[in-house]
Amino acid sequence: MFYKPQKKLAVLISALAATCLLIVPGCGSDSSSDTTEALSTTTMAVATTTTVAPTTTTVAPEPVEKPLIVVTTNILGDVVSKAVGELFDVETIMPPGADPHVFQASAKQVDRMMKADLLVVNGANFEEGLLDVIKGAESDGVKVFEAMNSVDPLEDHDEEGHDDHEGHDHDKEAGHDDHDEEGHDGDDDYYVHDHGGVDPHFFTDPGRMAQVVNQLSDFLVLNFPEIDGEDLVSHMADYSKKLTDLDSEVMQTLSSIPESSRVLVTNHEVFAYFAESYDFKILGTIIPSPSTLSNASAKDLVDLAEKMKAEGVLAVFVDSSSSDALADALAGELDGVAVVTLFSESLGPEDSAGSTYLDMVRTNSELIASALTG
Repeated sequence: MFYKPQKKLAVLISALAATCLLIVPGCGSDSSSDTTEALSTTTMAVATTTTVAPTTTTVAPEPVEKPLIVVTTNILGDVVSKAVGELFDVETIMPPGADPHVFQASAKQVDRMMKADLLVVNGANFEEGLLDVIKGAESDGVKVFEAMNSVDPLEDHDEEGHDDHEGHDHDKEAGHDDHDEEGHDGDDDYYVHDHGGVDPHFFTDPGRMAQVVNQLSDFLVLNFPEIDGEDLVSHMADYSKKLTDLDSEVMQTLSSIPESSRVLVTNHEVFAYFAESYDFKILGTIIPSPSTLSNASAKDLVDLAEKMKAEGVLAVFVDSSSSDALADALAGELDGVAVVTLFSESLGPEDSAGSTYLDMVRTNSELIASALTG
């Protein structure tokens, strides 16, 4: 009686079990598919939301154009460029070894002088081949700074006038009133081989060169307000200090020379400022003029040779930028007289002992001390 219901129950349980076996694999497959699809969707979302940082290009600022200073002589060119540092562009007209009395500028150099914001010149007709260009530039409105206007000048006279020197004195006021630029107007001799009664070779004295740097500093601050004045004054003062230190160094170097040997004979009148500052006597010059364009007479050479014998002169000092033929001939007539080459009117080449103004003055003092102490 109870058999049939129990049998039916067993069949029903078996059927339900079989159905579950068929459903479970299907459910598993759908779950795997859904998981794969979800991962794929997530990957795409990540890929979609990932951004690449853009590449940035740094644009260099436009270079600031600096005022242009053009300088005639290489001695002043070196001084000015060292003194102003990177605050100005500085160009020098005369190359190392050039004779400033005969140098002629090229057309390109003339153009640079005419386009300068400032033209720095030695003055006192020193740049004999550039006088017309300098005057033309000034007439066209180019600012001109004349170094000779910043120093206490010496008169241009013959060798007898050099015998008495008052010694080392760099504290004198600069003689501006006697050398203003208007003084050249209407003077026909301005374009002749003449220095207007003033010796232009102030640069043989580093103390006077310091005066020029100090005056130039004031001039630049006044005329170029776009330049940082504090920075400029600092640069100029640093270089001026080097010049005054050099002045003291030269005095020490020359201190080994006895008073009786402090006698100079040169190939032309270059060392009057040096002689005044460091207590020397200029016995004579082979060419009795501040310009190398003048000539020596036979009588002058004979007279000079007799003076040298009487004084027991040990050396003749010549310029590296001019001929030493006459000096060699003169020394050849005297026993024990050496011809010593100095850097007096021009710097030497880069690899020389006179490639900068500081080196030039230092080397000259050492050579003079060596020649006159035997």
